Amino acid sequence: MGRKQSLNTVTPCAACKLLRRRCAEECPFSPYFSPHEPQKFAAVHKVFGASNVSKMLMEVGEGQRADAANSLVYEANLRLRDPVYGCMGAISGLQQQIQTLQAEVNAVRAEILKYKYREAAATATATLISMNHHHHLPSNNNNNQAPIIINNNNDNNAANSSSQQQGISQPPPLPPPPLRPAPPNPSLPSPSTVVLSSSLSSSSASSVYNNTPPKTTLSHGSITSESVPYFA
Repeated sequence: MGRKQSLNTVTPCAACKLLRRRCAEECPFSPYFSPHEPQKFAAVHKVFGASNVSKMLMEVGEGQRADAANSLVYEANLRLRDPVYGCMGAISGLQQQIQTLQAEVNAVRAEILKYKYREAAATATATLISMNHHHHLPSNNNNNQAPIIINNNNDNNAANSSSQQQGISQPPPLPPPPLRPAPPNPSLPSPSTVVLSSSLSSSSASSVYNNTPPKTTLSHGSITSESVPYFA
């Protein structure tokens, strides 16, 4: 299928205008080089030449000729800007930028992984601590309750010992002594008994006094023979 082209009698295309020729109905440059952008074909013509550009466009399919024309314009502009490297200079520069950006991206990803690992480690540590705390809670409660039970026993023992000491040191009070019966009224002795007892007592008293040895009186100048051995 061919594309119908009519003669551009108003304004020729940029290629025909630069080449100063009549723009034919089947001009290969007319659909791709507008007369409003003459600098594009000027760059392509200077670098590649009009005949070479026409051949390259004719070798490509009709659906890809627009892209081929644009790439030729881009290459021509870069070649004019950098006669040594041309497109290669731009490509290498873009590759260096890509490598630099890729290194930055890798560094950022490494930092993100570090933060993720730190968060995961912190979460795992917190989980372990909470699990250990929950596992140790019953033992801690038992340990906390044990001194209370021991203290209660000690208090009970102390109370019992104090009560025992009090029981030992403080004996129970003695019961009150029984009431003695009132003595009977003494009966008076008979007169005969009184006379007999008085006579007996007087006789015994006289016998006692009569049995005492007689006293011997000694003068100051008399020495008996009994006391001589004590002075020999």
